[in-house]
Amino acid sequence: MATKIRLQRGGAKKRPFYQVVIADERCRRDGRFIENLGYYDPTKKPAICKLNKDKIIDWLGKGAQPTDTVRQLLKKEGILENNTQAA
Repeated sequence: MATKIRLQRGGAKKRPFYQVVIADERCRRDGRFIENLGYYDPTKKPAICKLNKDKIIDWLGKGAQPTDTVRQLLKKEGILENNTQAA
């Protein structure tokens, strides 16, 4: 089973709110997920990004691949700098 670290959209129309989740890559964007790793709220100034670093590093060690957007968030939070495998 190939897993991805990706964003799951929530919130109302024109008011996005995202959860950072681990999901099987075959599942839909807002479908079933394995574990919730945090959230990202771009509507606030500045944008709020709350992530569980320990869980993310654990999943990256297990071979989970972040999507491009999540990879940018992880770099911004300084998580990918600590884990050289995922870069």
